[in-house]
Amino acid sequence: MKKLEDLFLQIGNIDRRWIFIIIAIVVVIPLLVPIGLPIRATDTSRDVFEAIESLPKGSKVLLSIEYSPSTKPENHPMAISILRHLFRNDHIVYVTCLWPDGQFMAQDALNQVAEGEYGKKYGKDYVLLGYRPGGEAVVKGIVSNIRKLYSVDAKQTKIDEIPIMNGITNFKDFAFLFSVSAGYPGTIEWVQYAADPTGVPMSSGVTSIQVNEVMPYVQSGQMVGVLAGMPGAAEYESLIGKKGSATSGMDAQSVAHLVIVLFIVLGNTAYFIERKRSKKY
Repeated sequence: MKKLEDLFLQIGNIDRRWIFIIIAIVVVIPLLVPIGLPIRATDTSRDVFEAIESLPKGSKVLLSIEYSPSTKPENHPMAISILRHLFRNDHIVYVTCLWPDGQFMAQDALNQVAEGEYGKKYGKDYVLLGYRPGGEAVVKGIVSNIRKLYSVDAKQTKIDEIPIMNGITNFKDFAFLFSVSAGYPGTIEWVQYAADPTGVPMSSGVTSIQVNEVMPYVQSGQMVGVLAGMPGAAEYESLIGKKGSATSGMDAQSVAHLVIVLFIVLGNTAYFIERKRSKKY
C-alpha cells in the first residue's frame, strides 16, 4: 500500500512541463491518425442531412459562405461536407459570399471537392458568384433580382454566358439554401430577409458561440436543423460517411479531455495522500 501511495505522490509532483508535452502528444496524434471515436448525430444535424437528401436530383441549391480563416476549423469542414453531399446527389450549386474572406474559403472548398473529388465542371455543375459588399442589402438583392446584383461571377465571366444561370432571376428559383456562418451578416439575415418571406427552405452551419442565437429559428420552423460548431460538422461527416478534419478534431478534443481529467484525479489523490501523511507526523 505504501508503495502505491509513493507512486501517486511521484505522479502528483511531476514537472508541469511533462504534462504540457503529454497533452500536446495526445492532441497531435489523433489529428494525424484519426481514432474514429463513435459519433452520434443529434436531431438538428440529422434534419439538415434529411432535408438535403430529400431534394430531387438536379435541384438548384444556393450555398452562402460567411466566415473567415479565424473560424475555419469549425466552419470549413461544414462547407466541405455540404458540398460533398450536394455533388454526390448531382445537385447544381450556386455559391455566394457575404464576407470578403468568404470568397477565398469558398474557392478552397470548391477546389477540393468539386474539382478534386467529383470532377464537376464550372458553369455546368456549379458557379462561384463571389463576394458583394452590403450585408443584408446583398441578401435583399438576391431575393429581388440576382442578375442586377451579380452581372459577373468571381472570375469576371458575364452571368449571361454561364449555362447554369439560365432561368435564375431571384431567390425563389432555388430549391434550398445553406448558410455557413460565423456571424453578421449571415444566417439570421438569410432567415429574416430571404427564407422566411419567400418560403424557400434553408438550413445553416454556425460556430458554437452562435448556436443559442439561431436555435429559436430552428425551433420555430424557420430553419431546417442546424450544424452546431465542430461537433455538428463531425456529425455531418459521419452522416455522409466521409470523415474529415472535424472528426479528427473531435477525436483530439475527446482524448485531451480524458487525459486532463486523469491528471486531475491523480493530482487530487496525491494531495490527499500527502495531507494524510502530514497529519501522522
